[in-house]
Amino acid sequence: MEALFIGQTYIDVTFLTDHIPSGDDKTVARDYAVSFGGNAVTAAFCCAKLGVIPDLLTSLADDWLGRMFLDMAAKYAIPVHGRKVKESSLSFVIPNNGKRAIIRCRDDDYLHPFSPLRLDGCRALHLDGHMGDAAIHYAKTCRDMGALVSLDGGGVRSNTMELLAHIDVAICGERLAEQLNIDDKGLLDLLKSKGVKVGGVTRGERGMVWYDESGTVRVQPPLLVPSSAIIDTNGAGDVFHGAYMYSYLARPALPWEKHFEFARAASTHKIQKLGNENGLPSMNDITNVMKNFRTAA
Repeated sequence: MEALFIGQTYIDVTFLTDHIPSGDDKTVARDYAVSFGGNAVTAAFCCAKLGVIPDLLTSLADDWLGRMFLDMAAKYAIPVHGRKVKESSLSFVIPNNGKRAIIRCRDDDYLHPFSPLRLDGCRALHLDGHMGDAAIHYAKTCRDMGALVSLDGGGVRSNTMELLAHIDVAICGERLAEQLNIDDKGLLDLLKSKGVKVGGVTRGERGMVWYDESGTVRVQPPLLVPSSAIIDTNGAGDVFHGAYMYSYLARPALPWEKHFEFARAASTHKIQKLGNENGLPSMNDITNVMKNFRTAA
């Protein structure tokens, strides 16, 4: 095991439509995609496609959507350690002018305890806060053994504050700051106070504000993408996380600024594609983005 990712599995149904029907109305979507979904799950697939295949501890139901997900994971050779739930979770995603609306159907009522895994050789752990008991357990274990522990802090969960005390790298969304009634600077200060070594707040089209191991605050501007090229922003943050995890695992000597530049290019590729799987970047895709897109002023 080179790395372990822990999160909630969804099957995402993403569709482009100009009209949302109501009552007895009907409409036909312009395009659609069906893919795996979930924050840490999508990040795991991204990391695997780029060349470092992590293990994945995630929710799994014994139904046809669960079997579909296992087929998806097998395609990328991802070892899945399923934690049983009664039914699979679904997301219906509607991209719209650089934003996205989502309807989620989630089952996180786990029927059994999480799997006890051997972590021999594990160099990194990535969490999204779901499966809270497993997240805390493996964060403590991995940190004790010297493995990097990363968090996708997309929003407040029941164990967020406890979990932050065991995190090395936390890249959070603005929504987390909003839920805590603080601004971006306040969230960075909170991460520092919890002992997070590298922390950041992603701000969509405004880029990311973050600090490195020295505590120095930096701003990573976004890459300029024409609005006409932006198709689906859903999953872009998950691809960002998966890409920096890959970069760290493949090139651990590089500074975090370089890992995040690599991840920025990966997420820039994603927003130009419909659905999570279609948006997973290859190394060539990332190279092309770095070559062809300039940073905002």
